[in-house]
Amino acid sequence: MTPGRDAIVATAGESIGRGSKSFALASRLFDRKTRERAWLLYAWCRACDDLADGQDHGETRHPLSDAEAEAQLAVIRRRTATALEGHWVGDAAFDALRIVVAETAMPHRFVWDVVEGFALDAAGWRPRSEADMLRYCYHVAGAVGCMMAVVMGVRPDDDAVLDRACDLGMAFQLANIARDVEADDRIGRCYLPEQWLVEMDIPPGQHMKPPFRPRLTVLARRLAKCAAGYEARARAGTPALSFRSAWAVLAAAGIYGDIARKVAAIGDHAWDHRVKIGALAKIGWIARAAAQAFGRKRRYANRKLEDHIWERPR
Repeated sequence: MTPGRDAIVATAGESIGRGSKSFALASRLFDRKTRERAWLLYAWCRACDDLADGQDHGETRHPLSDAEAEAQLAVIRRRTATALEGHWVGDAAFDALRIVVAETAMPHRFVWDVVEGFALDAAGWRPRSEADMLRYCYHVAGAVGCMMAVVMGVRPDDDAVLDRACDLGMAFQLANIARDVEADDRIGRCYLPEQWLVEMDIPPGQHMKPPFRPRLTVLARRLAKCAAGYEARARAGTPALSFRSAWAVLAAAGIYGDIARKVAAIGDHAWDHRVKIGALAKIGWIARAAAQAFGRKRRYANRKLEDHIWERPR
């Protein structure tokens, strides 16, 4: 028997609860329709990420060989294509994508842009320049921000608001890169631009060695500053959203922004343990975000945007 929408939504809700407590908490601030669609989108993203990395809700089972990574990428592409064609997939996460795309008229280009991020990882790609790193951030998170904006009711042709949604995804991914330097190194990945490492005179593959921790801290703070810039730009898009959607976005921005800020503040010991944001801090951001959402048109509508070196693909 084919599972119905309610069953797939319930499975998606369980997935976000396991995979990201921060996003799960922020999603509770949406109205029910938006919340369910956000869960459906998250379920697809989580499933693709797990397939690409040999994980279960972010917990590594075993590193994938090159051949296994390519095979998993083929699975992602095949199931995603089936979902976008509107056919039943038989995998709850990909059927979640089918549902949310149909309900929101989601542009397929955003979906394929995200898949391209998994293709970069499968190919063992590493960024040479800051622009390369930002392009990767777009594919794995900025495009998801655009998809979330459509879920929240933003028109697919409203480039101004989509740009701000993209900025929020970029901020999230830059925070992830800063926090997960050590975890990425353990599976043979590095998202720090090669040019940055050369500038700091850090030999290839040696950035986690104790003698280079102070230099790595400099780069982490550079990432945090970059993330803060994108976070500030993202806030300028909230006047176009409903109150509840703006509340959720601003809460998530604050909570995730704290990850990058905490990594920068801890310094050389930021990677001794995975940086997390406590429950009280999250609750604090929910309260602050409510006030920010109420005043969003006065506070953010005419905010001057900081310059950045990268533009979202059209």
